[in-house]
Amino acid sequence: MSASRTKFYLDKQNGKFLGVCAGIADYTGIDVTMVRIGMVALTLFAGGTIVPVYFITAWLAPCKPLGLYDSADDAKFWQGVRTNPSRSTAEVRSKFRDLDRRLADIETMYTSRNTRLADEIDSLR
Repeated sequence: MSASRTKFYLDKQNGKFLGVCAGIADYTGIDVTMVRIGMVALTLFAGGTIVPVYFITAWLAPCKPLGLYDSADDAKFWQGVRTNPSRSTAEVRSKFRDLDRRLADIETMYTSRNTRLADEIDSLR
């Protein structure tokens, strides 16, 4: 499922015309209004050569599946993966390292010769 979350999709639910600008905004994490303004500026300054590219993109790109992201945090995470995969893996690695350290602390506390802790554990049984 992760491969489908890193692909470019047309976002017709949030799109105005064909969903290309909304898809670019979803893919990059940039505000859709800024993408639309950039598209208009490119069209004006490039002499209209962007218009065929826009329609070809709308014709070739698949539509975004409903329920692609579970939450807004999930969408932000996958946008980060698309923009900078190495940073995303470093963040995940850092979270796992922190969890591993905390688990090691718990294991050390549980296996130590702490009689107070042993008494508390026995009282819970």
